[in-house]
Amino acid sequence: MPEFLTDWGLLVITFVPLAGALLMMLIPQENEEAHKQVSLLASLLALALGIWYLIDFNYSDAGSLQYVVDESWIEVINSRLIMGLDGMSLPLLMLSVFVMPLVFIYSWDHIPHPGNAKSFLILMLILETGMIGTFLAQDLILFFVFFEVVLLPMFFMIAVWGGEDRRYASLKFFLYTLFGSALMLLGFLALFFLSKDPTTGELLRTFDMRVLSDVAGAGIVRSSQLLIFGGMFLGFGVKVPLFPFHTWLPDAHTQAPTQGSVILAAVLLKLGTYGFIRIAIPMLPEAAEAWAPWIGLFAVIGIIYGALGCLAQTDMKRLIAFSSVAHMGFVMLGIATLTDFGINAAIFGMVAHGLITGMLFFIAGSVKERYHTLEIKRLGGMLLQAPKLGWILGFCVMASLGLPGLAGFWGEFPAILAAYQPANGIPEETFRGYMVIAAVGTVLAAGYLLWLLQRTAMGEAPEEFANDPEIVDVKRIEWIAWAPFLFLIVLFGVAPGLIFEITDPAVVESLDNCLQLEGGCEGVAAAAQATFGG
Repeated sequence: MPEFLTDWGLLVITFVPLAGALLMMLIPQENEEAHKQVSLLASLLALALGIWYLIDFNYSDAGSLQYVVDESWIEVINSRLIMGLDGMSLPLLMLSVFVMPLVFIYSWDHIPHPGNAKSFLILMLILETGMIGTFLAQDLILFFVFFEVVLLPMFFMIAVWGGEDRRYASLKFFLYTLFGSALMLLGFLALFFLSKDPTTGELLRTFDMRVLSDVAGAGIVRSSQLLIFGGMFLGFGVKVPLFPFHTWLPDAHTQAPTQGSVILAAVLLKLGTYGFIRIAIPMLPEAAEAWAPWIGLFAVIGIIYGALGCLAQTDMKRLIAFSSVAHMGFVMLGIATLTDFGINAAIFGMVAHGLITGMLFFIAGSVKERYHTLEIKRLGGMLLQAPKLGWILGFCVMASLGLPGLAGFWGEFPAILAAYQPANGIPEETFRGYMVIAAVGTVLAAGYLLWLLQRTAMGEAPEEFANDPEIVDVKRIEWIAWAPFLFLIVLFGVAPGLIFEITDPAVVESLDNCLQLEGGCEGVAAAAQATFGG
């Protein structure tokens, strides 16, 4: 592998967007074209580096960390700048660097009110650095820093460029996330002070995620493990968001500008689910076993609650936001099984949800631009007035409801299947009940999504919009920004192995700690191998 990728590549891909933001600060605010060009170029450089890693990555050793950077950072607390890339983080890194250039392209003609492209685009570049860094960090303090970096930019994007209730939505988003992060940080500190070397019994006093995953809670009594996991459960659960910590999400999505909603749905929600599979479960497997039925319970409640919430919505964007609660419930159900089968399904679900729901928010933004409303009862006839936009909406609806052949199917079906046989030590009967409830959720999803399509795209155009010259079909900038999303939704639907074969070795490696649980994880190995070919 090239020396650049090994020595500095991860640092460069992480901080290239931030460097672009710093450069933009030197450019006068009035030069809007230059700001658009610099922000797009910075995101394209990150994408080019991501593609280079995708090509150079050693797929035969996807279970091991590659391109590891390990440098001195904050010596007084023994925190180091450690970054690495494996099969679990590679798809999410690529999702981040893939989505952002397309959002910048869309923003070329869609800077939201009250304008100020400079500040708006700088905030998005800072967001990109935070997202990339979170997926690459291998030190708990470094992870926490990147995890929190995304908070302020999204707060300002909602508070300044959002809808009528933007101040309420932004404050709610900030307080919920900050509260969860405080408890998560307490969990990290507890791991630092309590983890011991399993052979010598000496305190480790390290934030190195590799070491803490290897010792897997050694020396920490069960009651403390349960409390530490509880703190992480709240911190990551708020970010997902997992029911009942989800209430900030519909408000944030509804009030955020289109770009903010796309980034939030496509990537930011995955920081929470990634925290579960990268930190909470490998480092505290005994506590994860005890918490698993509760995680599964909240996941299936979220699936049904999100679906019923969708059926009650009158606003298109708010409906899509509640559908995120339901779809992330499938991701959390897969994680709750503590099996390689379920967690592989969860990672695929993260990518699929990012592509599909990101596209739905793009469409909602364009509908609002044309009709100046997202009230479902006022919409209709899109297939007649803007047929390409209507068909793209129909395509994304089919993907979101889990139609076989599109990416959404592989985000839901394997998660439901994994619940049939969770890891040994987890109650099978309980999870089989969850499986049935989740399956009912897919039926409800078809109901609310087809209802949305019928009300907005079919029929005759309402009288108030019948001859409106602003209602035009898909524009060139929209095609450029959307076509890659549509292509990948089909590609991953017909060739799911493109993701599963990357993630499976890393997931199996991470879950080796499950062997410390009663009976281990071997019960699902054959099923996972048969399904994923891993």
